Amino acid sequence: MFIGHFAPALVAAARPRAAGLGTLFVAAQLVDIGFALLLIPGIEAMRIVPGIAAMNPMDLHHMPYTHSLLGTLIWAVAFGLLVQFATKRREAAIGAALVVVSHWLIDLLVHIPDLTLYGAPPKLGLGLWNHPMVAMPLEILLIGGAFLYYARSTEASAGNRRLWILAGLLAFAQATDWFGPKEPVYSPAIPATMLFAYALLAGTAAWAGAGRRRLTR
Repeated sequence: MFIGHFAPALVAAARPRAAGLGTLFVAAQLVDIGFALLLIPGIEAMRIVPGIAAMNPMDLHHMPYTHSLLGTLIWAVAFGLLVQFATKRREAAIGAALVVVSHWLIDLLVHIPDLTLYGAPPKLGLGLWNHPMVAMPLEILLIGGAFLYYARSTEASAGNRRLWILAGLLAFAQATDWFGPKEPVYSPAIPATMLFAYALLAGTAAWAGAGRRRLTR
């Protein structure tokens, strides 16, 4: 799952007193941002094993600090406190923390067993990465439904042009992830690419969400 992780961010951003859309896009991928940062010094680790899963050749064999449930909860609390400090809005902080936690729950659906509860076995994952005809439509439905919900629940005086640019960028990013070339071996280019993609998407989301307000019905 890639852009499907942003579905909870879009839903949360449409709520009253929510954090900004860019902030919630960071929340949605915070544990993967942490994973990329921890890959660089070797604190967490992965390798490329072609065929390990039908849709993803990454063997994510050591990520106790980001992709354990306990680790995710710690990241969520820390990020929620940061949002609380920045916005002084409890609702924004709680929403952002819940979006962070949603990452682990969505990963549980698609990952092969490489997630943990507290950094040690048992390893968990329902393995939808081995079932592209289920995983791909699920991702499209998640992000498409959330995107439409956000678009219909908010408005901007300048219209929706920025929002559709964000949608196009998300679609391009997902198509590249699904159908683009894969790295044959692990290299620092992998976490660097991850960090660039997350920064670009979060920055575009912040731009698209700026000036949008919740509709009152």
